[in-house]
Amino acid sequence: MRPILPVAALLAFAPAVPAGDLTVGFGEADVSPELGKKPVYLAGFGHNRPATKVHDPIMARAVVLADGDDKIALVTVDVVGLFLPTVERVRAKLPGFRYVLVSATHNHEGPDTMGLWGPNPFKSGVDPDYLKRVEAGCVDAVTAADKARTPAAAKIGAASDPTLILDSRLPEVKHDELVALRFEDPKTGKPVGVLVQWNMHPEALAAKNTEVSADFPYYTVKHLRESQECPVAYFSGTVGGLMTTLKLRVTDTAGKELADGTFEKTGRYGELVGRLADRALKAAVPVTLTPFQVRTRAVLLPVANKLYHLGWAAGVLDRDLYPWDSDPTPKEWKPTKDASKPLAVRTEVGYLKLGELEVAAIPGEIYPELVLGKVQDPADPGADFPDAPAEPAVYAQLRGKHRMLIGLANDEVGYIIPRRQWDEKAPYCYGLKKAQYGEENSVGPDAAPILLGAFRDLAGKK
Repeated sequence: MRPILPVAALLAFAPAVPAGDLTVGFGEADVSPELGKKPVYLAGFGHNRPATKVHDPIMARAVVLADGDDKIALVTVDVVGLFLPTVERVRAKLPGFRYVLVSATHNHEGPDTMGLWGPNPFKSGVDPDYLKRVEAGCVDAVTAADKARTPAAAKIGAASDPTLILDSRLPEVKHDELVALRFEDPKTGKPVGVLVQWNMHPEALAAKNTEVSADFPYYTVKHLRESQECPVAYFSGTVGGLMTTLKLRVTDTAGKELADGTFEKTGRYGELVGRLADRALKAAVPVTLTPFQVRTRAVLLPVANKLYHLGWAAGVLDRDLYPWDSDPTPKEWKPTKDASKPLAVRTEVGYLKLGELEVAAIPGEIYPELVLGKVQDPADPGADFPDAPAEPAVYAQLRGKHRMLIGLANDEVGYIIPRRQWDEKAPYCYGLKKAQYGEENSVGPDAAPILLGAFRDLAGKK
């Protein structure tokens, strides 16, 4: 059954305020783990991958935008994902902000912050003390950015390069558009900072690496700090599908192909993304980012994934689950301990209108089909739900002058897969002999209809 979303349920709508002078600040905090006292398990691939050294820092980076006293914070952290309860604890420590968005780059070479990559499937890989440090780092980064706020004029640019993305799952659909914002002193033109958003799994170092690293975003930020001569914050966008550098052909300056799982390939790829951002910024045009509108909605997503049920029961996944009765927006939000009945997870979807820029805040790894309106039509006959309606595409709801999507925003619910492309059961799509990767790291086939329906409601609210 496709859940129906009540338009008014739990819709938080903050009215616009008159446009004013934009102020912007950038801040950061080093949240690299300390090695030696206890194991640090790296996230994103298999179990029992303890870190052996820190190659480059894990950072929390923040951008604060203000229209007078009306302030918004955007935070990005070089970790695999942060659950909504973690985000809510960060928000509680930052009064005075209309909205705080906390996202993860989905880095596969940083400490486990979700619990799924511990020493074995039955033991969490999260160090609670480290998670508290990440939360404190987010607060410190926002506080530093707030203190650094200065009047700024904004420019926005976009650039595309399909050769920098490999889609490892059929059908092949790439979201190869990079979006970059540059903030400048209105009087001198001196750069204040750059925000860049790109659509790629940070997993170039692959599964055998044991050194803590931010993966390619470290090198993208490094390149842009040097080329743009200002602070830089990198945000991940549409990474589902899955968008990967693994098996993607990347060459050095002499044309030699670089191997997966090496810092040479990781660094080179990060540099190439940085150069793509340079190209976007070279063509950037002025953009008005005030006034602010913020709309969010809390929803329940049914957890059909049995592995997630087991992880919750074993304490590997440490977050509340809720009774599921087919209503994504119940009148009461009461967690349950009863695993004998259907369960759901509470998450949040958001829509921001910052002047001429519209931003989708999506709490997981969304497939590009759902962003670009390219859900397969007709569905492959091997799909589990071939007659499911196509979800309302994210970008079809963004009708403003400029647009951007931030993935893993305020939560990580795993892959958000078009329902009509869900493929767990034989016969499999495209004549394959086994299921493709994706479904095992998704809460279930109802996630996309619920989240995209909620986002349509938020973006369409006048």
